Amino acid sequence: MTDTEAVDILLVEDNPQDAELTTRALKKNNLANRLFTVEDGAEALDFIFCRGKYATRGNGHSPKVILLDLKLPKVSGLEVLRALKQDEKTRAIPVVIVTSSREDPDIKTAYALGANSYVVKPVDFDAFAEAVSSLGLYWLLVNQPPR
Repeated sequence: MTDTEAVDILLVEDNPQDAELTTRALKKNNLANRLFTVEDGAEALDFIFCRGKYATRGNGHSPKVILLDLKLPKVSGLEVLRALKQDEKTRAIPVVIVTSSREDPDIKTAYALGANSYVVKPVDFDAFAEAVSSLGLYWLLVNQPPR
């Protein structure tokens, strides 16, 4: 996808296999047309706040939902979440943590920082595909965000 203006889902995932599985699961339900993927927390912040190589991206075009891994290079997922929820312009963007971490401190911290949902990646592809499809359907089609 080249048009960074028309992003519905921002996937922040450093593992290429997990990113591919997520993309395939979303495509299965025709939800990947406006998906954009970044590989680390610093790039996610640049994309969201229109900095660096995304400086020309329009500020008025926020993703409808962010699927955020926790264990990321450069800037952790929790730090990305903290920055998003502290900024008035990005606070309302739904952030779904999609991670392999089942650690209670990660779960508690994510919710304390304002995560909208916390999903542990299933190891089985079919279960993972179903979870991602359900997430996409809910956040893109069912959820009514503030205007």
